[in-house]
Amino acid sequence: MSRRHAAEKRQVLPDAKFGDRILTKFMNNLMLDGKKSVAERIVYGALERVEDKLKRAPVEVFHEALENIKPSVEVRSRRVGGATYQIPVEVRPERREALAIRWLIKAARTRNENTMEERLAGELLDASSSRGSAVKKREDTHKMADANKAFSHYRW
Repeated sequence: MSRRHAAEKRQVLPDAKFGDRILTKFMNNLMLDGKKSVAERIVYGALERVEDKLKRAPVEVFHEALENIKPSVEVRSRRVGGATYQIPVEVRPERREALAIRWLIKAARTRNENTMEERLAGELLDASSSRGSAVKKREDTHKMADANKAFSHYRW
């Protein structure tokens, strides 16, 4: 980490089909070994499946799913006098988005469907209706923060 100044955030270009920047970030996170065309095919295929199932705009469903996954508070470790406390802290908007994307991809990868396209579509459908393992991850994070509310006076 540079001591002189904070690194500036890079702006990603909007994706080709829907013109959405968050969708591009999602594809970049999903991508393995620099294979962007494969990631695009998976995401667009999953969004098509979602559209067929719900008969709604797929990007709308995607954003709704992300909103349902985004955490508002998380716990951070802090050492005070030899003891480590889990302190609840509000999450910055960029981090909320990044965590939601990461959790959605991880939840999709652990599902049991045959192709990644099917897994992602299933997880998006579940998350948009506030169920599924990505939403459960957010609930667990909130519960942890709530349980450690007593240590919030150690916040820095």
